[in-house]
Amino acid sequence: MSTTFKPVRRALSDFLGDDATDAVCAARSALTGEELADLRSIATTAVDFYPVNMQRQLASMLDRVGSQISPDVGTTPGGAAASAFNAATNTAAAPLSGYGYYRVGENGQLYLATKSEHYHAPLGHSFPGYRLLSRARRLGIPNATHNNTRGTLTRRLEEALVCAANGIAPNDQSTLDATLADTNDLYTLNRVINLETGSLAVEAALKFCLARFYSINDQADTPPYCDCNPVFLVMGDQDGGLAANYHGTTTITQTMRGMWPDFYSAMDEAGIFKVVPIRPNSYEDLTQAFATYEKYPYKIAGFFHEIVMMNYGAILLEKEFLQKAYTLCAAANVPTVCDEIQSGIWAPELFLFRDYEIRPSCVAVGKGFPGGEYAASRIIFSAALDTLPQFGALVTNGQEEIAALAYLVTMEWATANAAVTEEVGEALAATFTELAATFPNIIEGTSGWRHMTALRFTDLTTANRFTRAMNRRGLDISAQTYKADCPPVALIKLPLIADLDVVNYIARSMHAAATEIS
Repeated sequence: MSTTFKPVRRALSDFLGDDATDAVCAARSALTGEELADLRSIATTAVDFYPVNMQRQLASMLDRVGSQISPDVGTTPGGAAASAFNAATNTAAAPLSGYGYYRVGENGQLYLATKSEHYHAPLGHSFPGYRLLSRARRLGIPNATHNNTRGTLTRRLEEALVCAANGIAPNDQSTLDATLADTNDLYTLNRVINLETGSLAVEAALKFCLARFYSINDQADTPPYCDCNPVFLVMGDQDGGLAANYHGTTTITQTMRGMWPDFYSAMDEAGIFKVVPIRPNSYEDLTQAFATYEKYPYKIAGFFHEIVMMNYGAILLEKEFLQKAYTLCAAANVPTVCDEIQSGIWAPELFLFRDYEIRPSCVAVGKGFPGGEYAASRIIFSAALDTLPQFGALVTNGQEEIAALAYLVTMEWATANAAVTEEVGEALAATFTELAATFPNIIEGTSGWRHMTALRFTDLTTANRFTRAMNRRGLDISAQTYKADCPPVALIKLPLIADLDVVNYIARSMHAAATEIS
């Protein structure tokens, strides 16, 4: 093995705390008659999150990627999906079993999950740390609960997210308390709403912004900007259109990327809301937008952005560009919404915005944080925006205790191994840069950030040929073909548990694929 990950061993009691551990075990014993000592053993016995023997087994199978290692599944049900889903379905690659950064498809082939199963599995499949979830179930900790009875693990996670978002040490209770008490600063992240999907997390942020212009119900206070037309700034494509950003699948956020054009035009013409695209890293567009819309009858309602635009060529927004945008927003009292649905957990401090030294008003997270174990998203936001009633932005089953534990496990391992994964991510990016220099006839350059990296090809046809050649070799990699004006790129998003041996294997595979199509 070429990479030494930092060992992480934790017990369920490490996340519950001593008092809650005692209480959980006592409650279970009272319910079932089980011996208290046996239950405490379950709660306090540590699990090795990523054992060395697992790492060795994974490394030993690299040369078998792309080969058939087990029988194919044979006859399977066709399902009842919508036509658009059926058109895109590839049942041969659908999972039979997964282990680490591998997946065996229904065709029996061994695949290297180089896209982390579309960003859901930063720690791969069958990550041993998630055995703690089974132990929590064994102790009877219920997943199903209500918004009014958020459990210990859910509340623990809320505090952990606030600490991570603000750079607070886990045991610094006094700083956490002071941060939670701040109700005025629009750019202090100190509230959390627990949801199910990233789309709903971003929609919650949208509601916070709209609540400054429109009353959510008859009991709400008069909004401060009720006499202005709200304008949302979003990241646009390179031609100044709306197609580049992606903030979920709810109706209004879809209008932010150019969908429902007739519906949006009606809203715009009625002065209900307006969406203005900012070309990636365009200072000119930023300056023009604030000059035009930070005056009556308009008011900028919010600036929504990703940092790595993984749905548009993996374009990386520049640190200086975002800092300029945030300076303009702060001067005009404009909420900033950082969508980290895709980048969250892959950054050394869990949030990529921390590397950029910016202070969002809202941060949306999901996908990677629960490690594919549960659908569980969060919106972390400023108390200054905490104006909605309980049912204003809510998912009843968003308070799942076991899902919160999945977050905590993922965060624990990722934080402990931040320096290691940073090294691997830099090596992966360097590999892509080297490949682009070797094949300038077909590859124009690279984009993205560390584990989230893309090759930019001369044209989409070549990008498609490259991805097909890689797919034949058993590597998950895709070209973006669903946006007409998207840069012709092929993207990967490597799991954090992958080591330098995996990076080198990817490099050899890409070199072979590029040679094949040149």
